[in-house]
Amino acid sequence: MNSAQPKESGRRIEGETGAQKLVGWVTDVSHPDGRARLTLQVDERHTNRHGVLHGGIIAMLLDSASGYTGSRHADDATLPPMLSLSFTTQFLAPAHAGEVMAIGRVTGGGRSTLFVEGELRDADGRLIATSTGVYKRVPQESTKS
Repeated sequence: MNSAQPKESGRRIEGETGAQKLVGWVTDVSHPDGRARLTLQVDERHTNRHGVLHGGIIAMLLDSASGYTGSRHADDATLPPMLSLSFTTQFLAPAHAGEVMAIGRVTGGGRSTLFVEGELRDADGRLIATSTGVYKRVPQESTKS
């Protein structure tokens, strides 16, 4: 497989997007509960000037976990791309070096939009941040090349 292509192994996705390649998280869409899980090994490349996980990366992980969860909800087999219509993040505690995990959960919605909550926890289970967002499936004509 070409290194420019995403690697999917047992419903674990690596390198699917430029952001994922740059930051280095792994997406797991294998759990039967329908919730996507993103894990990141935080190191000095991911920290801000205070030595903790940068808030922009926290938001990116939560948004991506929520989007993948929405994709699973829409069609778990094909994982259609989702578009964030609105997204809010609440920062609760600092995250230091080590693993963090972002998980999404669909809380409502209908035919055209989904409401998804996210949470980011460190390896000890401490809640680092939460999010809420509204997502919709990307129209088919937008995904054609």
